Amino acid sequence: MKIGVFDSGLGGLVIAKALMQALPQYDYIYYGDTEHVPYGEKTPGRILAYTLDAMRFLINQKCGLIIIACNTATAITLRYLQKRFCPKEAQNVKILGVIIPTVEEALKKGEKRIGVVGTPTTIRSDIYGVELRKISPQVEVVSLATPRLVPAIEANDFTEAKRAINEYAQTFQNLPALILGCTHYPLVKDLFQEALPETRLVCQDDLMGKKLADYLKRHTEIETNLSRKATRQFFVSKMSKSYTQVAQKLFPDIQLEKK
Repeated sequence: MKIGVFDSGLGGLVIAKALMQALPQYDYIYYGDTEHVPYGEKTPGRILAYTLDAMRFLINQKCGLIIIACNTATAITLRYLQKRFCPKEAQNVKILGVIIPTVEEALKKGEKRIGVVGTPTTIRSDIYGVELRKISPQVEVVSLATPRLVPAIEANDFTEAKRAINEYAQTFQNLPALILGCTHYPLVKDLFQEALPETRLVCQDDLMGKKLADYLKRHTEIETNLSRKATRQFFVSKMSKSYTQVAQKLFPDIQLEKK
């Protein structure tokens, strides 16, 4: 079995790279749904349909463990995938998301006020607020949708990304911690840190490698079935020059394949 990583576009490559660096021995397949990016402004029904298509593709590629790197897809679809899709169509496949590991990491320092940035759909779902308050009921959550960032990042327009971040950052002045609740945002975390120099950033590329390693230690029934040839394949649903440029920032020799 291979490890699959799915994202609505190319932001999840940040998570894929973190996993590959932490656990290089396994075989990985990445799929970015670049044809439909961004998911953050899509309806829940559309997001579910696109995510189901991605899950079936990765399962057909022999992935037995799938990480949904997309926060929006995690928020909207993970429960359905785990409770309904897998029991019906993929009993031997495990599907994990990025939100719970991120929440656990965000609460480690004990701050009482935590900010969250994400796509409009992720912020509307209040998934981060719900999960943070489950663990720490007294925590104050300040959430803000940041819709300009994913299109700018996917277009390789980091000038626009910086301009947007400087505006969004005004909401989080004097906040001790900020969750970057989209897997595209690690690509601009330096810009967030520049705009908020005193704020601790909770960034998913910094934590997911460690979290997956811990998960596999606790689930040897999965770990022992993973193949170990250190292969990597990268698929997208739509090709473009800007997508290749973004991908090459993380993997200079990357070969993107069309699904």
